[in-house]
Amino acid sequence: MKRFIQIILFLMIGYALYTGYSVWTYGDEKVSEADAAIVLGAAQWNGKPSPVFEGRLKQGIELYKKGHVEYLILTGGKSEKAASSEAEVGKDYAMAHGVKEEDILFEDRSLITEDNLSNAKEVSYEKGIRSFLIVSDQFHLKRAVAMAEHLNMKVEGVPTQYSAYKSMETKVPFFLREWGYWMGQPVAKLIML
Repeated sequence: MKRFIQIILFLMIGYALYTGYSVWTYGDEKVSEADAAIVLGAAQWNGKPSPVFEGRLKQGIELYKKGHVEYLILTGGKSEKAASSEAEVGKDYAMAHGVKEEDILFEDRSLITEDNLSNAKEVSYEKGIRSFLIVSDQFHLKRAVAMAEHLNMKVEGVPTQYSAYKSMETKVPFFLREWGYWMGQPVAKLIML
């Protein structure tokens, strides 16, 4: 029995280390081409993108200008007190930075990642868009890509090079939250059995 417990502990530690490493390093340096980039929403402050959202928007705009994608799909709804949705603020920002209005799609009904992706898929199919680059912060990408794949979307993740999460003070809590999500998945699956 003692040997069995040691093996289980060894496997759990191995899984934890592998998962942490995969979240910390997720995202490919080489960017492919796709029909559209989905820029995942983040907060907007009085009609301006928050630093986190601005970092994601800059990366999406760069992908568009370099010809990696034909369209930008901007996501994010609005809280009760907000005058504008994240997607509307993102659209204004993208147009001010050279993206043509006809090349911008947006969904402004969602407040969580899974809904961002589901609604983005819905608006994109009207235009015949079938492949996507998901733009977000590096630690968020692994989960976002997994959710999109669960929705049968053809996706790749692109970490923003303009992330607001620069210092260890800001990176570590974000990383721990995302790592915790992945660590909790096996437990959630066992509970559902």
